[in-house]
Amino acid sequence: MASLLSARSTAHELLDGEQLDAIELRKNLREMAMLNRLPGGIGDSVRAVEWLLGEQSEATVLDVGTGSGDFVKRLRGRRHVEVIASDVRPEILEVATRNLAGTNNVSLVQADARAIPLADGEVDVAHASLLMHHFDPDDAIVALAEMRRVSRLGVVVNDLRRGPIAFAMTAAAVLALSRAAYTRHDGILSARRAYTLAELDTLAAKSGLKRIRRSGRFWPRVTTVYR
Repeated sequence: MASLLSARSTAHELLDGEQLDAIELRKNLREMAMLNRLPGGIGDSVRAVEWLLGEQSEATVLDVGTGSGDFVKRLRGRRHVEVIASDVRPEILEVATRNLAGTNNVSLVQADARAIPLADGEVDVAHASLLMHHFDPDDAIVALAEMRRVSRLGVVVNDLRRGPIAFAMTAAAVLALSRAAYTRHDGILSARRAYTLAELDTLAAKSGLKRIRRSGRFWPRVTTVYR
């Protein structure tokens, strides 16, 4: 197991394919919203964003790779902020649009994380959950640099960490709690595509970011705050 995980997998996830099955995608996004409620998930993201925002009464947050928008709902339920939810895939944004219908102060934008269509410092915090492992190192650096460029206070990255224990915990949760083909395939592969924490910090440093806070390392998902 350790040797299998010593190097990051470069295999492609099904969700990164050119075409997605609409039914399987909806199943995947529902299951990911459920998995996001596990320890280390969206709750940690929300706490990290709130820590960066401090006592600000007004704030704007960018959610990069929003998926079904479950982070947006959780954040909007705890604090009055404006949220820009972005995703590169229009079919995912369609699902997010339906899920976020009736949620105030939320705008949705189709955008590639490597070319965010916002001005420098346009938002207070940029957040990405389970996104960085989809990028190979060079693209991850570009995406992190873009998130740094558009944010005034900092960047929050919530993602899996690569390692034997993290892999075993992720695989067990995915196989026990999911049934969708995309979730079961990509959930396990993503634990092999994930960066180690040291690798993630190196990528962040190359993008001009410095780690200032990190959640506990016991869970397979770790939330890191960069500035």
